[in-house]
Amino acid sequence: MRRIISNTELSDTIRFLKIKARENKARIWSVVADQLSRPGRARAVLNVNHVSRSTKPDSLVLVPGKLLGSGIINHRVIIGAFDYSLAAREKVERAGGQCLALKDFVTRYPKGSDVTIMR
Repeated sequence: MRRIISNTELSDTIRFLKIKARENKARIWSVVADQLSRPGRARAVLNVNHVSRSTKPDSLVLVPGKLLGSGIINHRVIIGAFDYSLAAREKVERAGGQCLALKDFVTRYPKGSDVTIMR
């Protein structure tokens, strides 16, 4: 039996990603939609430190879950995530990066080229 997602923002985002995957013929968005469709305990929860160690300056990073603020980031990255902690948002922006909602990220980079999915 398929579970029903009660979070309307999450279900709207999943629907949006599936539509954009078909429109742009970009499979990356359907993969992210599938990852967000999983139960909350199976979604990605990353720290800023992990993003910092795994990326180079000016990277495009997508987190299909939540970004937390533990650690230090010292280079500019553009991150799209479903949710951010306040500390994570402050640290990324202080380093010169940007924190975007998933819908804004997909709208800005519709083909998904050069986007790294981090889980």
